[in-house]
Amino acid sequence: MRKGEKLQILLSMKNKFELEYSINSSPKILYTRLSTPGGLSEWFADDINIRGDIYTFIWDGSEQQAEQVCKKQNQLVRFKWIDNEDNEYFEFKIHKDELTGDVALIITDFADDDEKDDTIDLWNRQIDELKHALGL
Repeated sequence: MRKGEKLQILLSMKNKFELEYSINSSPKILYTRLSTPGGLSEWFADDINIRGDIYTFIWDGSEQQAEQVCKKQNQLVRFKWIDNEDNEYFEFKIHKDELTGDVALIITDFADDDEKDDTIDLWNRQIDELKHALGL
């Protein structure tokens, strides 16, 4: 790898960020909305097809595929976009506070600096849809 190629790769890497949302739901019910095609189609995409660990998300007729690379019952689901060569992913992590019983959804995603605000706005809208699907 030449010096210029290495610099270009470093410049193209997206930045990781986390968002936390308070969700008034049990981890079990929330996990179902985050990990199953039926649950995800209620708030995340118009439709979802699944074959093995490959999820095809459909929005307004366009498709994007992601592999479910990690899941822990009632705790965590992680997807990696198939067409992305970097180590980027998006993750849903459920955290229940042991003292208060409050449930939080922590989303990890990646975005370029100039796209981060738009990406956060999109997640905020999606989480509003999730809350609506949960009856909150």
